[in-house]
Amino acid sequence: MKKFTLLVAVLMMVAFAGTGCKKQQPPRRRCPQSAPGQPGMPGMPGAPHGEAGAPPVEKKIVVPDAVKAGWKAVKIEVEYKEKKSKKAFTIPLNSEFKVPDSDLTLKVGSFLPHFAMAADQISSNSNNPENPAAQLEVFQGGKEIFHGWLFALHPTVHPFTHDKYGVALLEGVKK
Repeated sequence: MKKFTLLVAVLMMVAFAGTGCKKQQPPRRRCPQSAPGQPGMPGMPGAPHGEAGAPPVEKKIVVPDAVKAGWKAVKIEVEYKEKKSKKAFTIPLNSEFKVPDSDLTLKVGSFLPHFAMAADQISSNSNNPENPAAQLEVFQGGKEIFHGWLFALHPTVHPFTHDKYGVALLEGVKK
């Protein structure tokens, strides 16, 4: 009888262990990727948006008039990894640029000298280059492989990654 009681007690402990209180975790949010291996979203790559499977939340990009009037281009550095060399290019805002000696095309969008993100928009807190960022799309052979923001002072935040090339924002160019 003691063995039977012990067996029942052990079985009950095992059963209760499986149904114990567990803190319910909120569902994880997933960020869509604009290209395989590349973090991105329109607005800000890597930022959380919506529930899993939901379309990304498009943040409105607001470029203050003082910023529009003060900046004309960005300096982008392209690294040729196989050649172990780098070259800087000045690219006008809202334009496309074919990178020499490559099959890359860069499409520069907005430049924000003091990048700031709010719940519904991305803008610049001032016209001072305190957190310079440029919106960039990278195409290889006509196919988009990156869409996001590059940060001059924080190049490892949402970087463009590629086996053969590196692309980094150096600075904005004033008018």
